[in-house]
Amino acid sequence: MIFGAYWWLLIPGFLLGIYAQIKLTAAYNKYLQVRTYSGLTGAQAAREILSDAGLVNVPVEEIGGRLTDHFDPGKKALFLSSENFHGQSISAVGVAAHEAGHALQQKAAYALFNLRMMLVPVTQIASMAWMGLFILGFILHLSRLIPIAIGIFAVMTLFQLVTLPVEFDASRRAKQQLLKLGLVRAEEGPAVSKVLSAAALTYVAALVTSMMQLLQFVMIARNDRR
Repeated sequence: MIFGAYWWLLIPGFLLGIYAQIKLTAAYNKYLQVRTYSGLTGAQAAREILSDAGLVNVPVEEIGGRLTDHFDPGKKALFLSSENFHGQSISAVGVAAHEAGHALQQKAAYALFNLRMMLVPVTQIASMAWMGLFILGFILHLSRLIPIAIGIFAVMTLFQLVTLPVEFDASRRAKQQLLKLGLVRAEEGPAVSKVLSAAALTYVAALVTSMMQLLQFVMIARNDRR
């Protein structure tokens, strides 16, 4: 019953999340069938971008799963799903370039990227702690625990807030490098943008969901005080 109160606040994030997944799946699958003029694979495109930036020691490795592509700043390595590692499609090259964009952010010491890295361990702890404190606060009537739980959840919302511009910036860098290095033609640019924009929408949905959930908890806490 605790989390059932003000349930309607979660509807916007829920609907946006569904819409974002539909858009991503549609755009990714559509351009997964469209081969780039260059014929480069996602791995080759990422390698070109990294090498051009002087990041010759950053490996591009294959990883299992679908859309599991990511850049690991700790290992300083780029991991691409098999579909995008070997694929020669606009989707494969676009996703690979986006992940390479994160490597460029790290090299440039992009402030928000560094802040996001600092928040990762804090967020991992927060994700395990907030719910327990929130529930205990209500069950045991320990009112002091509830604001602490909400504060911890706010850190997770901050993480989502910081993540959004980081992802948009990585996509900007990706498109810029793809065109600059001639890895895609100018006429392929809009297709790459559609894939990356659809992917970015999932981060928008995550932020909206987190913000609405935070608002829900604040309203529940205020109502409990009355």
